[in-house]
Parts: sequence; structure tokens; C-alpha cells
Amino acid sequence: MKNKFGLLVILMAFFYAKATVVNNDTITTKSGLRYIITKKNPKGIKPAKGDRIEAHYTGTLTDGKKFDSSRDRNQTFSFNLGNGEVIQGWDEGFSYLKTGERATLIIPATLGYGSQDMGDIPPNSTLIFDVELVSVKKPIAYQPYSGKGKDTVTLKSGLKYIVINPGNVKIKAKAGQTASIFYAGYFMDGQKFDGNFGGFEPFKLPVVGASVIGGWQEIIPLMNKGMKIRIIIPPYLAYGEQGYPGAIPPNSTLIFDMFLQDLQ
Repeated sequence: MKNKFGLLVILMAFFYAKATVVNNDTITTKSGLRYIITKKNPKGIKPAKGDRIEAHYTGTLTDGKKFDSSRDRNQTFSFNLGNGEVIQGWDEGFSYLKTGERATLIIPATLGYGSQDMGDIPPNSTLIFDVELVSVKKPIAYQPYSGKGKDTVTLKSGLKYIVINPGNVKIKAKAGQTASIFYAGYFMDGQKFDGNFGGFEPFKLPVVGASVIGGWQEIIPLMNKGMKIRIIIPPYLAYGEQGYPGAIPPNSTLIFDMFLQDLQ
């Protein structure tokens, strides 16, 4: 009996160190945040740090006075979770939710705006938010392509490329379409100089006729939706003898890893 009782005490202590349940509904976390999940969705997606959150919310003070609402504007609010773009109570509170779920967040001033006077929000205010996690968007993950074991194709122009993944060979880029591209640009020594991998928004440009360097103009019409390639662009199809002041030295051969995410 003593061993069982001791184990029970240990388990209870562990639980209360992480969160305290009040009235079977309200959960108080170690930070002092309180939240109540008012609508559950077991099949929803739970966000991770760095994910793009799309949410609806209504914010009120403890006296019931409303100070802001995305629902009144009929427009969701987006932010990257865990990056300090919003108050701490939001970064923590939304981490407990799944898409399609709603909750009430009761945020102490220490996790809100503290002693700041925010106009409609007086200093040291406890904030109450009715929130809904509408969607979660993952950043486009990326590892530099080695190209090992893949054949290098050399075009007549001197442009070289390696197909890492052919994508959907039935959906080819065509004139008149807009390509959504994620990319990373490197010098021959491996130093990265540009790119949007790890983000959420692709670079969009016409498949034909875009105001980009010659190597890009040549390769994009040859790509398929979902295709991943590495291209090696000689200087005369890039920035040539002039280079790009402050970014690309003269006569630079450039390497790009490219992912054609979508065609529209």
C-alpha cells in the first residue's frame, strides 16, 4: 500500500506541475494562462512552433467590454506561432489547440500587455479572448540538394540542371500560366545569397516573359508541377560581367535549388 500511495503522490505532483484543472473545464498552466476548450476537433491539426496560424478572435476585458474582434471585420488574423509576433498568452494558448477548435483564453497581464496603456486596454489588464484556430500552414521545408546519383543535363545555351524529383509529368508549365516557386540561390563555394525556402509565400512569376535572369527564363517552361531541380547558371545567363552590386560579384556562376509548387 505504501508503494502504491507513493506512486500516486508522484503522479499527482507531476500533473499539477504542468497544469491545474478547475471545475473540470478550466485549465491553468504553469505560466498562469487559463483556457477552456469550448469546441473540440480530435481530427484537427495541432500547430508547431514556426507554423502560420490563421485565427478568428474576440477580445474583451473582465468587465465584458469588447476591445477588438476579427469576426466583426469578417477577416481572419494570421501570425507565426512561437516567434513573438503576438502576446505571450496567444503564443502559448494557440499551441494547445487543433484546427477547427474554439477556446476561451484568460490571459493575465504578465502574458498580455503588462503595465502598458494600450488605449482600449488599460494597464495591467487581464484579457479574455474567444478564439478559433481556423487553419495551420507549415513552412516549406528544405534541405540543399546534393544531386548525387542524378544525371546532369546540359542545354545548348550552357545551362545545366539536375532533376531531383520530376513532379507530376502530366502537368507541364505552359505560356500564359503563373508559376509559384520556392528557391535557394548559392555561389559555387556553397555560400547562400538568396531564397524563400522555410517561408510560406512562393515567388510568383509568369512561365514565359518574366523579368528574371536568362537561366530562370529558360528553365521554368521545362518544369512540371511539383518538380524539384538544381540548376547551374553560367554568368552570361545570370548577371554577366556587371554582376549585381552589393549581392552578386561580376562573372558569377550561380546555383539554384528550385521547387515549382504550383501552376495557375
